[in-house]
Amino acid sequence: MLGPPGLGLISEIASMPAALYVASVLVAIAGVWFCNCRPHISPEGLLIMKHSVGIIGLGTVGSRFVEQFNLHDSFDLIAAWDPDPAACKANEKEVRIAESASAVIDAADAVYIAVPPLFHDEYVRKCVEAHSAIFCEKPLGIDITQSRELVTLVNKAGTPAGVNFVFSAAPSATKMSEIVGQPEFGEIIRCDLDLHFRDWPRAWHTNAQWLRDRDQGGWVREVVSHFLFIINRSLGTTSLNGVLISYPDGPAGKLAETGLLASLDAGGKPLAIKGTSGGAGPDIVNLTIRGTNSAVRIWDWYRLQVSENGGWTDLLGTDRAELGTNAYMQQLDQLALMIEGKTSLIASFDEALAVQEIVEKVLSSH
Repeated sequence: MLGPPGLGLISEIASMPAALYVASVLVAIAGVWFCNCRPHISPEGLLIMKHSVGIIGLGTVGSRFVEQFNLHDSFDLIAAWDPDPAACKANEKEVRIAESASAVIDAADAVYIAVPPLFHDEYVRKCVEAHSAIFCEKPLGIDITQSRELVTLVNKAGTPAGVNFVFSAAPSATKMSEIVGQPEFGEIIRCDLDLHFRDWPRAWHTNAQWLRDRDQGGWVREVVSHFLFIINRSLGTTSLNGVLISYPDGPAGKLAETGLLASLDAGGKPLAIKGTSGGAGPDIVNLTIRGTNSAVRIWDWYRLQVSENGGWTDLLGTDRAELGTNAYMQQLDQLALMIEGKTSLIASFDEALAVQEIVEKVLSSH
């Protein structure tokens, strides 16, 4: 929740030369009241404005954002909390651990909700009550009715709020959207999403074992949702035609899906999704949009390739680590704009709900 600058900062500003002092006070006041920022003194003695942010949930993705927020110039990560003491212990050197989720919300101007989706509704509502800006992990939720009510609440409150679909701002996705909208691409013919995961959950999901279960996990919610989001933005609203889905313990079991074949329309164009998990071989994450003159694909999340003469050419480079870092930095750039009430690429709650509705329809088709 937004509050006044601390006494330490005030004393630092007061020690400045008179002209700089007056200017700094005016900048600080403007930042607090107009862009949800807090003033900070840089190591060089300059007054800079940062958004104070807290994290609820320190699992796989929450811990990753501890690092990313600490690296970004627009944010001051001031508190985090997780119900698991081990997760808190693992992050205590990088962020102050709060006593509770409520303490995080009280301390921060913006809150990243990185808990499993069954708990999103609870914490989003608490942030709305506290007038805190909201950055919620995807999927928005599991229960469609509950999520619709939540979207109505957030929109009515007018709270800056968005959902963490990485393709909101990742260069691979924004450039893909640009390419398919150009006349040179030709008429869009079709779209194909091809996925395979040797293991699910994946190796880095050690702290997110809920992903193996059907009630709120699985790679359709975790991965397919990202691509449905960018397909909606690039091609238009998706609708479901037919689904074949398989589970390792049968339709009435508890484990997440291991196979999916789905036929959809995306803005009136055919969209085919094929996904599997389990079995040797490299992971595959490949979204391809084909036009009459060329094709473009997102390969391995952040590589963007085009094909005009039969082969594939990389447009953004091939360094996976660098491309991933750039995607996260672009996401946080856009998050800062969202918090300030400016035009932003961050996925809205309405966009997230549209994705959730398709995802849950796919998963219920068995």
